[in-house]
Amino acid sequence: MSLIEHPDVKAFILHWGEMGTQWGVNRSVSQIHALLYLSDRPLAADEIVEQLGLARSNVSTGLKELQGYGIVRRVHVEGDRRDHFVAETDLWDMLMRITAERKRREIDPTIALLAELSERLKQDQTAPRHVRERITRMHEFISTLGNWYEQVRGLPKPTLVTLMKLGAKVARFIPGLGKTDQR
Repeated sequence: MSLIEHPDVKAFILHWGEMGTQWGVNRSVSQIHALLYLSDRPLAADEIVEQLGLARSNVSTGLKELQGYGIVRRVHVEGDRRDHFVAETDLWDMLMRITAERKRREIDPTIALLAELSERLKQDQTAPRHVRERITRMHEFISTLGNWYEQVRGLPKPTLVTLMKLGAKVARFIPGLGKTDQR
């Protein structure tokens, strides 16, 4: 029995595909990732095609995209000349790789554009004041978010896990912040 024939595996793969579309990722790419994540062995592209019923070109494109995110890698299986693929199964590593790639693709260009616009608008007195202020605030906000991400991503995994588990309780470590101020 192929992996996808199990109803819960199929449900996970279909749901992961749907969630992918909500995150801006192609459904096929997300389904390929889900199949590889659940697989206990490396899969060749033709096995992925067969199990998911996708076109070979979609699988090839999807595998390239997943490799670009660093969450799928090509491996060699002894005695088989085909390329095989495995997914990252460490959830923290997967999260960090996806986040780093999305930041590189989406946030960094936005910060660069906002910096340029903010700088130009400082000199442009013909632009409405509220536009200058809002773009400058947006630049400061997203830059701060980017800097925070860079600092946090350098923390050891156990520290990240602890921070996540602390949740809003981490605010108690900020001097002068009372319990009622934690929102």
